[in-house]
Amino acid sequence: MRRPHVDWMTRADDAILEFLQNEGNRRLVATPGVIEANIGYTLSTVNQRLKKLKTAGLVEYHDEERGLYEISEHGKAYLSGTVDANELDVEEFS
Repeated sequence: MRRPHVDWMTRADDAILEFLQNEGNRRLVATPGVIEANIGYTLSTVNQRLKKLKTAGLVEYHDEERGLYEISEHGKAYLSGTVDANELDVEEFS
């Protein structure tokens, strides 16, 4: 299934979500530093994109105090192509 096109999203967003999805649809919990080390984007970019992905409901904190993120159910639906692109039209990013 094809993913929805969302204007505010970048390639980094897909890389972050795919990393957190991990193999076998198992959720991975990671800090921005671990994500950065595995996807080839700077830590600054990863932090910026995680904030936007969290606002859009595609990622969530696993443990906010420790800065651990995980993909949300909505994020998994986005990756599978089953989410309506209009659901991701967050005004803040338009």
